[in-house]
Amino acid sequence: MTTKTASAAARATVYGYPRQGRNRELKKAIEGYWKGRVTADTLRATAAGLRRATRQSLAGAGLHEVPTGDFSLYDHVLDTTVMVGAIPERHRAAVDADALDGYFAMARGTQDVAPLEMTKWFDTNYHYLVPELGPDTEFTADSAKQVAELKEALAEGLAARPVLVGPVTYLLLSKPAPGVAADFDPLTLLDRLLPVYAEVLADLRAAGAEWVQLDEPALVQDRTPAELNAAARAYRDLGTLTDRPKLLVASYFGRLGDALPVLAKAPVDGLALDFTGAAAADVDALAAVGGLPGKRLVAGVVDGRNIWINDLRTSLATLGTLLGLADRVDVAASCSLLHVPLDASAERDIEPQILRWLAFARQKTAEIVTLAKGIALGTGTITAELAANQAGLASRANSPITHDPAVRARAAAVTDADARRSQPYTERAAAQHAHLRLPLLPTTTIGSFPQTSALRTARADLRAGRLDTAGYEERIRNEIRDVVAFQEKTGIDVLVHGEPERNDMVQYFAEQLTGYLATQHGWVQSYGTRYVRPPVLAGDISRPEPMTVRWTSYAQSLSDRPVKGMLTGPVTMLAWSFVRDDQPLADTARQVALALRDEVDDLEANGTSVIQVDEPALRETLPLRAADHAAYLAWATEAFRLTTSGVRPDTQIHTHMCYAEFGDIVQAIDDLDADVISLEAARSHMQVAHELAAHGYPREAGPGVYDIHSPRVPSPEEAAALLRKGLEAIPAERLWVNPDCGLKTRGWPETRASLEHLVAAARTVRGELADGAR
Repeated sequence: MTTKTASAAARATVYGYPRQGRNRELKKAIEGYWKGRVTADTLRATAAGLRRATRQSLAGAGLHEVPTGDFSLYDHVLDTTVMVGAIPERHRAAVDADALDGYFAMARGTQDVAPLEMTKWFDTNYHYLVPELGPDTEFTADSAKQVAELKEALAEGLAARPVLVGPVTYLLLSKPAPGVAADFDPLTLLDRLLPVYAEVLADLRAAGAEWVQLDEPALVQDRTPAELNAAARAYRDLGTLTDRPKLLVASYFGRLGDALPVLAKAPVDGLALDFTGAAAADVDALAAVGGLPGKRLVAGVVDGRNIWINDLRTSLATLGTLLGLADRVDVAASCSLLHVPLDASAERDIEPQILRWLAFARQKTAEIVTLAKGIALGTGTITAELAANQAGLASRANSPITHDPAVRARAAAVTDADARRSQPYTERAAAQHAHLRLPLLPTTTIGSFPQTSALRTARADLRAGRLDTAGYEERIRNEIRDVVAFQEKTGIDVLVHGEPERNDMVQYFAEQLTGYLATQHGWVQSYGTRYVRPPVLAGDISRPEPMTVRWTSYAQSLSDRPVKGMLTGPVTMLAWSFVRDDQPLADTARQVALALRDEVDDLEANGTSVIQVDEPALRETLPLRAADHAAYLAWATEAFRLTTSGVRPDTQIHTHMCYAEFGDIVQAIDDLDADVISLEAARSHMQVAHELAAHGYPREAGPGVYDIHSPRVPSPEEAAALLRKGLEAIPAERLWVNPDCGLKTRGWPETRASLEHLVAAARTVRGELADGAR
């Protein structure tokens, strides 16, 4: 096979790279700073060292152009908020007093000041901090971070390209600030924001930038004509500046659709586009608009969000088609490599045959370099790489891991009746109330309690052989006893066992299901210093034996109050894993649902009357285009019901969701047919409660009254005020009282105080309701 040689030597590049370091040095330095064990200068030095190591790794791998500005101490959207001076008024004094402490206060809050809201970055597992804007917002340029990081790369003799969140995406991801009318449209601030971007671009050019990348992933979503016109105006204005570097506008996570001709016609110097998955349709779409004559095209042909090796021959064919559509074609991943782990070669416990199927950030960088070499010099120069790649693809396709006849036969036999409860909700609710006998405004938590250093040490000691199984299990029993005793003393109505045995809400189950692989070093940033190790869903899924029954039953033996069984739902098991890409997601979801159904049935059989199946990823996995929503929600909600529909009417099924905006999936939440749903709501001031009410949601709900993503402890009065706001939308007989999310990342002192305040708030509002009824 040969390919047309590019008119100019193709360059290899990426849009971003994992930030944490090989041993999560960034996490340790930041958390050390928060605890007062690390100085600000030491933190900055650690960050600078990590940036330097990344640049050297990328250049050493053969990249021709490295990104700068993608590194962040917490979140790149928060960095953009600082860059454009959109500091919320409540945080301005802290930022003025100490820029670093003020930055972290915006991210995490303080005891007196609430943080920025956090939500999902499109349909990924990364979270960003939502900018707060209003008609009085004044923008001011602060390019210090972006200029400094560019200069670091240039001083090392590297070709470097600063990467910024584009102005249109920044505004489209923003929300009205507190006190601003809910219908305020931040995009109306575009003309006020563009001069600030112009100033930043001029600063970067003066610092030596030849190219600057402006990321506009919001344009892959459905956009109104007014929003597309705003994008056209933005890049007309920025593109016609005289004092600017060359502009590369990047979009990813899907096909551009109507936004493609807008960007293709803009007076910018290049586009960086995603050509993976469904976005491969943009190859033909780009040809249909006449290509990019005289411009640079950066082709994202390596999947930046999953961990499977690239099909190099397919990517070369795509690149060959693209060569005639632009002045030059360079090669990249489809998006920032922030969304994948650092290096697959660090995994010592995965079989070599399977390891050859995997590509983390380091391996994807090598694939990009290989592809750039192939289109620049001809495929004859990469024959060894192509042969190894084809062998890896064939090994995976032919492996028995990916095909279990028994699992496939069971999934094929599922009927519609298997995904329906035996009685309608009203009859179930009456049976559950009679069985559980809970008070008005029942209190509960979402599942996990603080994962202390002692628990983490015990798990590490067990893995290392320093602690035997009997000793480890005794520590788990002691922790469960303490958690149950605390909840009973505090007055919580529906208890949890605290999940001390679980390392992660997905990984814990993945390690006990066939078809999943666990990594040791596959860390990916979720938000701030929160890193997760998504398991790899490599083959057909089944459950060899019960996974949670033992510890749930033990906790229930300690109390007369109901203890919830806690499971992670099928959609979240997919969304928070690196999922197989060789069959439809709906097929994989059904396999996972059947495995979890067995667990639900066993929990009920062993005396568990309340079972929670968490689906925080239901909203985040929603396709970015509305045309794709119905098909996704059909299989996603069916998978949940298939998991939960085998129980008796008096067994209460809960679900939980967080990290996202839920207004556009309320019908899907209804379609889950869960008896109770708990939702993140504290930072959004009960917005979701009103969205449920507007839909006419008929079941019980617990919008959170305690923001667990912040270290601050809400007062009883604050929690009570949120409860009263919830009661404006949800009647008291259907309202639950709970935190926003699990408590795994919090410390015991703040958890203890916050839950005591939560229970006190529930008692206060119960009393008010009783007084009002007299």
